[in-house]
Amino acid sequence: MSDARTNDHSVIASDRVEGTSVYGATGEKIGTVRRVMIDKLSGQARDVEIAVGSFLGMGGELHSLPWEKFDYDTQVGGYKLDVTEDELRNAPTHRDDDRDQQYDRGYQTRVYEYWAVAPYW
Repeated sequence: MSDARTNDHSVIASDRVEGTSVYGATGEKIGTVRRVMIDKLSGQARDVEIAVGSFLGMGGELHSLPWEKFDYDTQVGGYKLDVTEDELRNAPTHRDDDRDQQYDRGYQTRVYEYWAVAPYW
């Protein structure tokens, strides 16, 4: 089986995205991909939930960012964001025990407004 991160395919399995490192504007690791939110009607990836400051997947903050903010960088084997860790920490956040907030339109609106990305809805 070939490695999707090093070949010319433009698609990737969701389980390959989950756990991938996320790097900030200055190249420092600022978190990991927790999960990708997919629009049920279009099939498009819309939001990426990343864990910041967690240890072995526990604790830390969970942030949602629009998919458009992510660029995969083969040099680092992870996603790069043009944001600083401070910008991320000041972004809308949600708790792991409130997973339904991820689906709340009010929360999504705050996320898209904060990141200055046009909403997909």
